[in-house]
Amino acid sequence: MTKYQILTINQISSHGLHRFPAARYAVGKVCEQPDAILVRSHDMHGMAIPASVKAVGRAGAGTNNIPVAAMSERGVPVFNAPGANANAVKELVLAALLMSARNVAPALGYVASLDARDADLEARVEGGKKQFAGVELPHRTLGIVGLGAIGGLVADTAIKLGMKVIGFDPEITVDAAWRLHSGVRRAHSIEDALKQSDFVTLHVPLSGATRNLMNAARFAAMKPGAALLNFARDGIVDDEAALAALASQRLKAYFTDFPSPRLLHHPGVVALPHLGASTAEAEENCAVMVVDQVREYLEHGSIQNSVNFPALEMMRESPFRIAIANANVPNMLGQISTTMAQAGLNIHNMLNKSRGEMAFTLVDVDSPVADGVVGALEAIHGVLSVRYIPAEGD
Repeated sequence: MTKYQILTINQISSHGLHRFPAARYAVGKVCEQPDAILVRSHDMHGMAIPASVKAVGRAGAGTNNIPVAAMSERGVPVFNAPGANANAVKELVLAALLMSARNVAPALGYVASLDARDADLEARVEGGKKQFAGVELPHRTLGIVGLGAIGGLVADTAIKLGMKVIGFDPEITVDAAWRLHSGVRRAHSIEDALKQSDFVTLHVPLSGATRNLMNAARFAAMKPGAALLNFARDGIVDDEAALAALASQRLKAYFTDFPSPRLLHHPGVVALPHLGASTAEAEENCAVMVVDQVREYLEHGSIQNSVNFPALEMMRESPFRIAIANANVPNMLGQISTTMAQAGLNIHNMLNKSRGEMAFTLVDVDSPVADGVVGALEAIHGVLSVRYIPAEGD
């Protein structure tokens, strides 16, 4: 029976790790030849990743800390846990929304500045509160940029609070669109959402297209006196542009989960230490999801929630399975089929899916696979990795 080695980086919730059966898995922080790596926030870009690694699992949503392109070149899928921390982030966004509406942060600062020994303390409290008068959320407009798992939950909660919600997401998935509350109005552009919103919250991944998504021009398009919430990713907001918008009073307040030297101690900025997914429940959910996905891949070749490979699942119809990662180029299936036929293997079932430049193929055959067959498949130009995955006990 195959015993898989799992290397854990960072502290991965035991609720997830316990889902690795001890009889088939050895899990630990020291492992020379791991079959898979589980990670949270550790930066893996400068890490020497052993050639034995067949999968990388991120116990969270973002994968900027993982060299995804390099893993793709090696035929290694990178898994994440989208939506597992959605409720945790939604609740923090809601807290920031309420803090912004009621000016809680500056009010706290004012009270902290008072002298407890002052005989006029009560008068100062009463006299000072006027400057922190806020607004109520019903009938105010929340603009949401990004309507995935988190953005959808935020939209639903805001509508239940009586807010108007306008959303923008040109890459919304069919599943996300089905889950979205019917009361969300569709913006035709980011600028369209910004100019109508009293509060704006960002829920997009960091990529080349979204870096500095909120720049000087976008801040200029905002409704005067609006508040911006960024609990998505560092780099989506241009800090210098945000500070300029605060100085011009175009922006009332900036709530962010990503402190930077320029933002620290600015009176218009409320910066939190990356608390978005920092709940026991979110850490457990992320660990459970990513462990289950890595197990399915190692034991059956199934792929779900990979950021670089296509989603693919095929019911086993034979105990003998081969999993092949390859470049998405013509005639790959023909070459794979020919190589197997030359080895005397009868293909019982085959499934191939592609995603961009990547493709993945699962093949069930009717008899055991010799080592030479794996080598012959690996020799096909464009094949990135090959695994023989016999069913447990075979």
